[in-house]
Amino acid sequence: MSNKSNKWWYLLFTTPLLLIFITVVIIPFLIGIYYAFFEWDGIAANPKVFVGFENFVQLFGDTRFLASTWKTILFTLLAVISVNVVGLVFALLVTSKLRTANAARTMIFMPYLIGGLILGYIWQFIFLDVFTLFGKVTGFDNVFFNWLIDIDYALYALVFVFTWQMAGYIMIIYIAGIQGIPNDVIEASKIDGANGWQRLRKITFPLLMPAFTISLFLTLSSAFKIYDVNLSLTNGGPANSTEMFAMNIYNEIFGYSNYGFGQAKAIVFFFIVAAITLTQVYITKKREVEM
Repeated sequence: MSNKSNKWWYLLFTTPLLLIFITVVIIPFLIGIYYAFFEWDGIAANPKVFVGFENFVQLFGDTRFLASTWKTILFTLLAVISVNVVGLVFALLVTSKLRTANAARTMIFMPYLIGGLILGYIWQFIFLDVFTLFGKVTGFDNVFFNWLIDIDYALYALVFVFTWQMAGYIMIIYIAGIQGIPNDVIEASKIDGANGWQRLRKITFPLLMPAFTISLFLTLSSAFKIYDVNLSLTNGGPANSTEMFAMNIYNEIFGYSNYGFGQAKAIVFFFIVAAITLTQVYITKKREVEM
């Protein structure tokens, strides 16, 4: 097939996708930026008052938004570490000579298939009933209690549930990376006398950098955007101690009917997430090793 014919085929299959992307992503995003410069309650019949950058300036005086920013950053930091450490450990276990490796993969991946809302309600029951009962029976009620009603523990409960949900999915990416490492490199290191830790540190980790790039990007973006688990597990409580970015924006727009101000928050949120994730991809891609 000639190159000219190929171009027409590429154009035929790419154009519909491009049109859909522009319609459902680019145009709404631009409209959202437009609304961020207005004071408006979101009702079409009511007037929109142009306020310029006032909504963006107002953000710095919104203590609840600033608090949710700090909580989201803390949650994301803890979640990225825990999801990737647990996912990597699982990947190393199921790619070893474990007899139940296939069953283990399925069981570990299964939480990712459960929707975030359902997952949150399941763990709400576990924290409320199972944890409390276990604490009373064992006497460790200072550890096993309902974390969701404690301001100091509720965020950790959210990190715990998010890790339980995402670790299996991230494990699959690490498994693909580990299986892509040539066996002859591993065998050569064994012949040279490298022990397990040395092989892990000097061979496995450097050759897994592409998997680290993808996994960190997915975890970062998912943690920043968390809403469904946040809603069903804690609903931002207690006392707004777990109200993340996305929930704060939703409440501003649909709870308090501050459509323009909420859009300004969403635009700032977008640029923060984009800046952090692109920086992470740039740094980790520079450390990738070609085989």
